[in-house]
Amino acid sequence: MSLKKTKSITHGGKRVSEILEAHQLFFSGKDGGVRADLSGANLSGADLSSVNLSGAILPNANLEGADLRKAKLAHSDLTGANLRKADLRNTDLTEANLSGANLEEAQASGVEFFRCDLSNTNFQRALLRNANFRLANINGAKFSGADMGVAILRETDLTGADLTGVNLSTTLMPRNYPPAKTASNSV
Repeated sequence: MSLKKTKSITHGGKRVSEILEAHQLFFSGKDGGVRADLSGANLSGADLSSVNLSGAILPNANLEGADLRKAKLAHSDLTGANLRKADLRNTDLTEANLSGANLEEAQASGVEFFRCDLSNTNFQRALLRNANFRLANINGAKFSGADMGVAILRETDLTGADLTGVNLSTTLMPRNYPPAKTASNSV
């Protein structure tokens, strides 16, 4: 399956490539810049690798199957976005809002989720190896079936998160997190 180029996708009567160019000017503080507002945009299967969408407005955007590898999405609003099966490897989502987003089966290894709002986010069967969840709000998030090998959950409040069936043996857990009971612990 080939990815769609941003020049071939329109949103609100404009090409997405033009919206991204104006956002880059905005982010750089240059004249003619406008913050990207892609609320509800259909960006499924789009090639957005290495794009800078820091601070962009993307609530309820459809990014299913999109390539967002190495993209910058820090401080962006992805509330309720569909990122199912998206490739987010090595993406910076620092302090982004992904509350209620769907990241089911997403490739999200090496993602920076530092201080993100991930409340009620669906991470079921997602690949989350080496992801950083420090200080993130994961209340109500569903991780069942996710691969969280060597993920960082230190300084993260796990209250209300569903980690059912997740192998946490190599995950960096919060201090004082109750260790899993094993057969050798029972008498």
